[in-house]
Amino acid sequence: MKETTSYTVSVELPVVEAYALAHLCKRIGWRDAESLAVDRYEARNMLDACDRVRDGLAHVGVIVR
Repeated sequence: MKETTSYTVSVELPVVEAYALAHLCKRIGWRDAESLAVDRYEARNMLDACDRVRDGLAHVGVIVR
């Protein structure tokens, strides 16, 4: 897949799931991603994607500290 390809994802979540997902995206770290990834490049992409999801959730008011 080309790296210039991108997707827009729209998901409707109950409030409790939206906050749980935001917490997961906040709490997942390098060691977690690295243990699940096939290489360091994929681990970095996983964490970058989590950051984007967290930003999207924050944009609609789902903000966790």
